[in-house]
Amino acid sequence: MARIDSAYNYFMSTYGDSIGSRYESHKKSELRDTYNKIVKANKDSPLYKIKDTEDMGQFAIDIKEHANSMSISVSNLTSNGEDIESILSKRIASSSDPNTIEAAYVGDEETGSTEEFTIEVDSLAKPQINTGNFLAPQDMNFKPGQYTFDLDIKNHSYEFQFNVNPGEDNLAIQNKIVRLINTSDVGLNAQLITNRIASNAIQVSSKATGIGEDETRLFNISSTISRDELDILGISRVTQEPSNSDFKLNGTEHQSLSNVFTVNKAYELYLKAPTNGEVTIGLKNDTEALTDGVNQMLDSYNGMIDVGLRYTGAHQNRTLFNEISSIARGMTESLAFVGITADENGHLSLDSERLADVINSDDKASAFSTLNELKSAVRSAASKASINPMAYVDKAVVEYKNPGKTLTAPYATSQYSGMMVNYGL
Repeated sequence: MARIDSAYNYFMSTYGDSIGSRYESHKKSELRDTYNKIVKANKDSPLYKIKDTEDMGQFAIDIKEHANSMSISVSNLTSNGEDIESILSKRIASSSDPNTIEAAYVGDEETGSTEEFTIEVDSLAKPQINTGNFLAPQDMNFKPGQYTFDLDIKNHSYEFQFNVNPGEDNLAIQNKIVRLINTSDVGLNAQLITNRIASNAIQVSSKATGIGEDETRLFNISSTISRDELDILGISRVTQEPSNSDFKLNGTEHQSLSNVFTVNKAYELYLKAPTNGEVTIGLKNDTEALTDGVNQMLDSYNGMIDVGLRYTGAHQNRTLFNEISSIARGMTESLAFVGITADENGHLSLDSERLADVINSDDKASAFSTLNELKSAVRSAASKASINPMAYVDKAVVEYKNPGKTLTAPYATSQYSGMMVNYGL
């Protein structure tokens, strides 16, 4: 179980912040298709044992997440139609400073607003944060017994109960309360933070940001029955008050409870940081939108190349690198025609001026045919790697299945494909 925990800890620390793209939500038919592909991949998969190396789980997760990035980049290029050329008729928002404000066009493609505007962000919306007392992990500040505390949030009241068993130290109790809050799904996140002397405190933050006119706090933690124990924990203390975002639209001051909101029912804005002056929000021109989409696809492709190179160096296993790099090697001349070239390591780069010239010439159809071929190859490689990243790692085959009597085995992949693996083989 420890290995599974370490694998998922690596996943959350490395890729957790990138979760949430609108292309990561799927229809039932898409989920059913993914499940069927997993079943098919495992019908003939042999029983194997993964080699016991520390980076094996990280490598498999890297493959899966970079495959996901490739899929998202393809979806972004084809969200307005299967042919990449359709992106020329799609409205795509632009931000003059995407590091502080991201913009997406969510209006009607035919009648939605296309008006350009400026925004200046003074401060972001913030959640409420309560930070408890730092306790020495091996001390036992709690007597055995049953304790309760009350949580008031959004006009709802909840009672939380926890037990202290004989011999349980502070760290065990704090972890128990963190799990209790996180699994309750009441709109809060809890975590343990550590100070310089290795003492731990519980930090509770609201998932919501901002504060309404008739509100003073987003949540309140209290207890009458277990007041002493709550005082020891200290989680009723507010260390960051919730606040709204402050910004100016075309010079007019506004506030929002959230850092994500819509302007003119057409532009969805995501505030990431206060701005240094005004930021202009508008629409990208056709060539700029296409160039950005192609560059995103090439970046995701190059990311997978890097994973393959890293594993090649560590384990002398070139399977992933050879498979991904073969996409560009088989299209060298046609890719060069549209301004895409490869370096000695197989990384692809785009000459945007060359791409703009060729899509505005008589060779436009040929250029889009090449881009669509590259997109299809990238999507296929991403799907294969995502369904079974364990196909590329070092492993020892224990037993092959009977070729004449294959059975569906959807749980035989691994935890890195969303399933489980038996390390005790």
